[in-house]
Amino acid sequence: MAEEAHALVIDQVVQEALDKANLTEKDLTAVAVTIGPGLSLCLRIGVRKARSVAGSHNLPLVGVHHMEAHTLVARLVDRELQFPFMALLVSGGHNLLILARDLGDYIQLGTTIDDAIGEAYDKTAKWLGLDLRKSGGPAVEELAQEGDAKSVKFKVPMKQHKDCNFSYAGLKTQVRLAIEAKRINAEISLASASDEERQARADIAASFQRVAVLHLEEKCERAIEWGLNIEPSINHLVVSGGVASNKYVRARLDEVVKRKGLKLVCPPPSLCTDNGVMVAWTGLEHFRLGRFDPPPPANEPENAVLDLRPRWPLGEEYAEGKSEARSMRTARMHPSLTSLIKASIKQESQSAI
Repeated sequence: MAEEAHALVIDQVVQEALDKANLTEKDLTAVAVTIGPGLSLCLRIGVRKARSVAGSHNLPLVGVHHMEAHTLVARLVDRELQFPFMALLVSGGHNLLILARDLGDYIQLGTTIDDAIGEAYDKTAKWLGLDLRKSGGPAVEELAQEGDAKSVKFKVPMKQHKDCNFSYAGLKTQVRLAIEAKRINAEISLASASDEERQARADIAASFQRVAVLHLEEKCERAIEWGLNIEPSINHLVVSGGVASNKYVRARLDEVVKRKGLKLVCPPPSLCTDNGVMVAWTGLEHFRLGRFDPPPPANEPENAVLDLRPRWPLGEEYAEGKSEARSMRTARMHPSLTSLIKASIKQESQSAI
């Protein structure tokens, strides 16, 4: 369904972008396109379109990393932002903490080990019966303003892990159980809820948001310390991705950054959510340094092998940032239980032989 939706609108979207800029395809210098990470079916639609445009007009092609684009668009809005800098990327599918040492040179300090914060916001909004026509994040943020953020005692995730990785699966479970305990019926819209039930929903929304963002704060604080140890000249933390549009998130992270003597850089909301500008800008950054592919063939066959990277890490993983929690099954097991399982597997293997 996602692939079909992309295919239905991509020609129209590209043409509208050109029309708004008063340009035609002949006026282009190069074509930039996201090649990963993401759903390969959807990536293929975009890459085919990009190669078609580039091939028709003999234009160079720049393959772009989606998360790098979220990072670098901050350099479009703040021209003082120079390498090296820190970046926190927060969206529906990813949480990522990176040290950007130079263009294309990134160290991954922390990542998502299960669910990202955007996913947690969306599920919380759904379970609270909020209006999802825009997205869950803004709906939860708005309702949270009416609630008591300390009324529901949610636990901050991964307090015991002294790394920079993120986990929101457990917090999602805590929220679901709290909603069930309050007997909140998501089928009843917020507008139709009684004053008492509206307050209960607002309290859960506020308590969830406080803990969800506190998790971000703690990991960011540690990542900044690690980053400064590697590159003492860091002056900025970029916060980008869809969740970076949240005013509460920005305000809380601004406090963290100030304590560390850095400056917070957040692109405007229109450039935080997924957009074409960030891909074009990232393509331009690489193009300036001669990092591009030659024009593709003008009449490329349908079965041509395309450079798609559904799973594409952004940079090298920092050695100290590797967490045992990445393997959650092992991390949650008592050592004796782990030994018992290994012995059982060994015994089964011998029996099979």
